[in-house]
Amino acid sequence: MMIPIPGLLDAEGVARVRALIDTAQWVDGNVTSGFQSALAKRNLQLPEDSAEAQQAAQIVFDAVSRNALFIAAALPLRVFPPLFNSYGGGQAFDTHVDNAIRIQKGTGFRVRSDLSATLFLEDPDDYDGGELTVETNFGVQQVKLPAGDMILYPASSLHRVEPVTRGRRVASFFWIQSMVRDDSQRQTLFDLDSAIQAVAATQGQGAPEVIKLTGVYHNLLRRWADA
Repeated sequence: MMIPIPGLLDAEGVARVRALIDTAQWVDGNVTSGFQSALAKRNLQLPEDSAEAQQAAQIVFDAVSRNALFIAAALPLRVFPPLFNSYGGGQAFDTHVDNAIRIQKGTGFRVRSDLSATLFLEDPDDYDGGELTVETNFGVQQVKLPAGDMILYPASSLHRVEPVTRGRRVASFFWIQSMVRDDSQRQTLFDLDSAIQAVAATQGQGAPEVIKLTGVYHNLLRRWADA
């Protein structure tokens, strides 16, 4: 499933992140690439152990940790510390699949990459190209969101970043290990949760239908979750 998370960062949050990362020392994006990605990737990236990257990553992590839509959609068990990249001057990331396991540099922390996340940090009117293009069972989807908005999508999908032909595309990206490994099961739980919230909004949280549906949700989560 592909789930947009609007307004993950407000304008102030975006400005705080950009103030940190815009003055930092960027390096070749292949510092985190696997073999396949290194053949396809042309961009810049902040070293994950830089002070600026770590401070900016904490801002992003705090935002996702309190975002109800992200939690409902991702059912996160582990979140890889957010990273930051930049594309300009024709740079792109050709079609690839993200590595199944991501290991944080210099630590034993690792996640199984069930979901990928891209948080846009540049206004879409300020650059041309740079769409995140994801190949899904329902066709090719292209995403280019306002600064502060994020997209969640399966890490197993073929995807790419189109060449940036004007301006600069700046984003944060990271991976999530979900409590529910299977994408279709996560989609079912997300749809059920959304339906429960809609019924509760009209009938109240204490309505028998809401209580029964909530029980179904948690019984499915209990059956499917690895936690």
